[in-house]
Amino acid sequence: MIAITFIVFLLAFTFIGIYSATQKQNTTTDYLLASRSVNPWVTALSAMATGQSGFLFIGNVGFAYEFGVSAIWIPVAWAVGDYLAWWFVFKRLRVLSEESASDTVSSFLGADQTRGRGRWIIIISALITIAFLGSYAAAQLVAGSKALNAVFGWNYQLGIIVGAVIVVIYCFSGGIRASLWTDSVQAILMIGSLVLLLAVALVACGGPGELWLKLAEIDPTLTEWIPSDKPWGFLPYCLGWLVAGLGAVGQPHILVRAMAIDSADNMAMARNIKFVCAQITSAAAFGVGLTARVLLPELMTSSDPELALPYLSLELLPAILVGMMLAGLFAATISTADSQILSCSAALTQDLVPAAANSYKMAKIGTLAVTVIVLAIALGGGNSVFTLVIFSWSVLACGLGPLLVLRVWQQPVRVPVAIAMMVVGIAVAITWNLGLKLSSAVYEVLPGMAAGFVVYGIGRFFPNSKEQD
Repeated sequence: MIAITFIVFLLAFTFIGIYSATQKQNTTTDYLLASRSVNPWVTALSAMATGQSGFLFIGNVGFAYEFGVSAIWIPVAWAVGDYLAWWFVFKRLRVLSEESASDTVSSFLGADQTRGRGRWIIIISALITIAFLGSYAAAQLVAGSKALNAVFGWNYQLGIIVGAVIVVIYCFSGGIRASLWTDSVQAILMIGSLVLLLAVALVACGGPGELWLKLAEIDPTLTEWIPSDKPWGFLPYCLGWLVAGLGAVGQPHILVRAMAIDSADNMAMARNIKFVCAQITSAAAFGVGLTARVLLPELMTSSDPELALPYLSLELLPAILVGMMLAGLFAATISTADSQILSCSAALTQDLVPAAANSYKMAKIGTLAVTVIVLAIALGGGNSVFTLVIFSWSVLACGLGPLLVLRVWQQPVRVPVAIAMMVVGIAVAITWNLGLKLSSAVYEVLPGMAAGFVVYGIGRFFPNSKEQD
């Protein structure tokens, strides 16, 4: 019954993606931005689904399972930063990207009128997008495969390959429109299924009061609201995650949704819808993680905490609802990977190979090539969805975010300074995480993005008379 329900729902999602092809136009702008005609509800729901997806179902639930109530500060701080990004950046991005006829984030960043020197910005930002958004997409395939492994016993490799095949079907059918439509339906299913599972799990725990007592019995630190193990204290830790939410300004798969909305005047409506829905799903995922720690304590030692949601579904829900939730989880990860692969494909065919920029056929070939790369990363990489997503997000935020903010606010940035901002931002983020290992104190997006803006500030003191802003 689980398998039948899973297949039925998955086929329904796939049908929505294929049906979107009836609305498509055979142009690259339609393939990449849905002709800038997306209504605010679809924009909001798809942005929520693609921003959370496997990270919410697998990563966030597993993090709450492992660290208890103190895990709440990541989604709370992140939500504040994300709201600020939508408030100060996304509306202006919609207006200016259309004025500059930019179909991709990289082309917008390099929209330079000084005799084509912005070409280097386009090339470097496109390479950053392909490398790290590709890793992000690989994390989505891993998340989907984890769910299939938990319920059906499939090995990770088979689940990843199945996911990649479905991604190609999505992309070839309707481009970004297929991702937007399926994301919107999945967002509704995400909200309903998570809230339902949380309600059932709370009843199984004996209510919120009993949940709290049982968490304290397992480990008193699980009921500590303020984490006590942060090297620099709580406030720097929380500020780091707030800036992480602001890092949405460096995520091409989210930015294209702002670029695709039908009118900049509808951005506020989309922002508010997205914010409300995202808080519901984040709170539900947090609660599911806590209840799973009580109901499935063995995951901490004998399995993977990131599998808490599918295992809890198997434990508490009837088969038909397990199949529905699994299908929603799997489809959400796949459609997110779909939009990320499309952004990478756009960076390849529109930005790195300008001769193919107006070729609809080459756009699809590029999508297939990027899918193969992402598949290889997923098969050869690690299995921690939380780690993969967080690291990819931080590098993109630090590499592209500061420059995009300056471009959106129409501040002059010389080409050498722009390149230095991207390189230094990424270098600082990677060094902070892998070299200094300070991410537990302050998430690396804060120092990485700050470094990018510092480079810009220094560059302003050294004007180049041969290259005007």
